[in-house]
Amino acid sequence: MERVSRPAWLTLAVVSVAVFMVAMEVTIIALALPRIRAALAGTTPASLSWVVNAYSIVVAALLLLSGWLADRYGRKRVFRTGLALFALGSVAAGASTSIGMLIGARVLQAVGGSMQYPAGLALLFDAFPRSRHQTAIGAWGAMGGLAAAVGPALGAVLIEAFGWRAVFYVNVPVALAALVIGARVLPETVPPPARFRSAHGPLGPAGAPAARVDLIGVPLASVGVGAIILGIVQGEAWGWTAAATVACFAAGALLVAAFAWRSRHHPAPLFDLRLLRIRSFVLGNLGSLFFAIGFFALLVPLPTFIQEVWGWSALETGLAYSVGPLVSFLVAPQAGRLADRIGNASLLTAGSACGMAGLLWLVATVSTEASLARLLVATVLVGVSAGTGFSQLVGAALRDIPPERFAMATAGRTTFFQLSVAFAIAIAFAMIGQPDGAAAQLAAYNTVWTVCAGGYLCNLVLFAFIYPRRRHHGEAATCPSGP
Repeated sequence: MERVSRPAWLTLAVVSVAVFMVAMEVTIIALALPRIRAALAGTTPASLSWVVNAYSIVVAALLLLSGWLADRYGRKRVFRTGLALFALGSVAAGASTSIGMLIGARVLQAVGGSMQYPAGLALLFDAFPRSRHQTAIGAWGAMGGLAAAVGPALGAVLIEAFGWRAVFYVNVPVALAALVIGARVLPETVPPPARFRSAHGPLGPAGAPAARVDLIGVPLASVGVGAIILGIVQGEAWGWTAAATVACFAAGALLVAAFAWRSRHHPAPLFDLRLLRIRSFVLGNLGSLFFAIGFFALLVPLPTFIQEVWGWSALETGLAYSVGPLVSFLVAPQAGRLADRIGNASLLTAGSACGMAGLLWLVATVSTEASLARLLVATVLVGVSAGTGFSQLVGAALRDIPPERFAMATAGRTTFFQLSVAFAIAIAFAMIGQPDGAAAQLAAYNTVWTVCAGGYLCNLVLFAFIYPRRRHHGEAATCPSGP
C-alpha cells in the first residue's frame, strides 16, 4: 500500500475542519430557532422554517455548478472561496436584525457550503494515492459524525452563555483559520482539460479547444433541483396535492429533463451524463437513496418521539441522541482504512445489517414507557451503520471516476444525496402525520421504523449481490466519444 505524504495529511486536516464546521452548523441551528423567533420581531413559524430550508435548497441547487467550477478553475481556489463566503454569511447571520436578513445570510452561507463539498473531496483525492482514498474519506466522514455528536451540546452551551447569535459567530474563526492555513498547505490545482482521455481516445473531439460551460444548463439544473427540493420540504405544510406543491414537482421535472437534454448535446456540460455509464457510480448513488430512507427517516423524527411520548427534556434527549453520532465518529476512520484493503461493498453490507437490526429492535422492544437501555441498543447499531455508511457510500460511488471528473462526480453524487435526504424526511413526517395520543404515536413511528429497516435491507441486497466488487479502471473509458 502506498505511503501517504505529509502534505496529504495536512490537506485532510484542513478539509475535515471545514466539513466539521458546516456539519455542526446544521446540527446546532435547530436549538437556536426558539430564541431567534423571540428575538426577531415579526418572525412566524413559516418564516422560521426558511432559516433551515433556504440553506438546504440553495446547497442542493448549486452543487453541480460548484463541481464544474472546481474542475474548470481549480479545486483550491473554489474551496477557499467557499470558506470565505461561508464566513461572511456567518457574520451576516449573527448580525441579523430581521428574519429576512437572517434568511439572506443563510443563503450566502449555503453558496459557500456548496462550493466546499465537491472541491474539498476532490482536493483529498488529488492529495492521496488512489489506494488510500478510502482512508481519507473515512477520516473526512468521521468529522461529520463528530459534529453531529458534539453539535447539540456545544450549541446549548453557546446559546445559554452568549445567545443565539453565537451559533453563527462560532464559525468565523474556524473558517478564517482554515482559509489561512489552506493557502499554505492545500495543493495547487490547474484547470484540467475540457475532456479526459482514455485508452479509447478523448471523450470530446480530438484537438478541440476548451468549450465554455453550458450557460443555459446552469439555470436549468439549479432551478430544477431547487424546485424539487422546495416541493419536498414544503409539501407537508402546503399539502401534497396542493397546486403549489404539484407545480414545484412539475417544473422541477421539466427543467431537469431539459438539463439532461442540454448535457447530452453540449460540448462542455455542467454534468457529463457519460458518468452514468459507470456502474459503480450509479449503484453507489442508488445505495445513497436506500441509506437516506433507512437513516434520516429515523434520525430527524426520533427526538420528537422521545420528547412527546417519553416526556424527556431537550437536554436529556440531546445527551442520549449523541451516542449514535459518537459511535459513527469512532467507526468511520477504521472503516476507511479497512475499505482500502477489502473494498466498500463488504463494509456497506455489514453496516446495512447493523442498521436493519437497530430498526427492528426499536419496532420489537420500544413502548410508550421510556427506556434508555432499549434506545441505546438501537442508536449504537444505527451509529455503526452510519460509520460504515456515509463515507463508504462516497467511496463506492466515486471508486471508478477518472481523476479529471472528481469534483463533477462528487457534485452530482451530493446533489442526489441531498434530494434523497429531503425525500426520506418528508416521507417519514407524512407517515407520522398528527396521531392523537401516545399509543397512536407509537404505532405511527413503528410504521416509519419498519420502512427504515426496509431501506437498509435494500442496501444489504444491493452491496452483497449487485455492486461490482472489482475495480474497473477503464470503465469510464468505454463510453463512446462525442454526444
